[in-house]
Amino acid sequence: MPSARAILLSSVGCILVLSLLMVASASIPFALSRGMTELKFFYNQLLYMGIGLAIAAVSYHVVSLKRLYRTETQFMLLAITGLLLVATLFSTPINGSKRWLTLAGFNFQVAELAKLVMIIFVSDFVVRRSFEVRNGWDGFLRIALVVGLMTVLLLAQPDFGSFVVILGTVFAIFYIAGAPYKQFLALGAVAVGGAVLMVATVQYRLVRVMSFLDPFDDVQDTDYQLARSLIAFGRGQFTGVGYGESVQKLSHLPEAHTDFLLAITGEELGFVGVTMILILEALIIGSAMRISYNALKRRQMRMSYTAFGIAVVFIAQTIINAAMNMGAIPTKGLTMPFFSYGGSSMLISLVMVAVLLKIYKESPEIEKSQCRYY
Repeated sequence: MPSARAILLSSVGCILVLSLLMVASASIPFALSRGMTELKFFYNQLLYMGIGLAIAAVSYHVVSLKRLYRTETQFMLLAITGLLLVATLFSTPINGSKRWLTLAGFNFQVAELAKLVMIIFVSDFVVRRSFEVRNGWDGFLRIALVVGLMTVLLLAQPDFGSFVVILGTVFAIFYIAGAPYKQFLALGAVAVGGAVLMVATVQYRLVRVMSFLDPFDDVQDTDYQLARSLIAFGRGQFTGVGYGESVQKLSHLPEAHTDFLLAITGEELGFVGVTMILILEALIIGSAMRISYNALKRRQMRMSYTAFGIAVVFIAQTIINAAMNMGAIPTKGLTMPFFSYGGSSMLISLVMVAVLLKIYKESPEIEKSQCRYY
């Protein structure tokens, strides 16, 4: 059987190529309608990949996992992320949200960085405070302070999707770390109640839920995007209408190269193309889980939880994006990892791959007496 590293690298490579092909196809009408060069977004995506690969390579060769899991490093990363999230609240709104900071001429979405930082922090926390996590509420209450601060900052942007992914990842890591079931039942009830309250009290979220329930009752207004997405899948059927032959990308499906790229893939490449994308995502997730399990067998708990947390983020974003495109859940602004157009998501996803490869490389080399530090 091929190694987890080989499967991970080949799957990421394949999906990056497919991303470039589909972004090029889906974005041309949008670019031309705004007076840009027809391959503007293709070259942007290629640039994002290049920058992401460069930063991932630096992270892989320079960052020490042992130093990464030190308490002072954890709080430094949290402080930097928190300050950047606060800074986004004073940034220029884009599509009604303040989620991006302009850094060196590029828009960077800090919530993507927050996902990685929270994975590393929580993975260290559940090992360092393992007794508190498994016995009573002390562990949950301590981590709730950090998660609560992140929640306030994310919802102030607002970025409900990233909040859900981060909260779900924290819950998943706590669950495999041995936290009592009653805590999950109580906090799950609070989370569901809070989500219902946030949807019911914010008009645009309520509109999204109502349009999801019947995506064709108002196709010219509230249901416009979801209805066009479903039409795209319907036109594609099994093998698609052919690469470049999509009709929905011709200004029918707004900004089709971003969150709804999978719908254009379904129209042009059909069930076969969509299945290929989802299989590649599944192979990436499976490789991360395999790396996590191997670290677990060596009792390198921090590294195991980190790899598991990265896999959970990829699972959550893949399922949410695919389900949103197919009308199974209300529309939400979350990208498909390694596939959708977007610099911040691409960069952090590639850095996550670098972390997985670093764990894969160093895990067998760590002496048994040193495993407690990893």
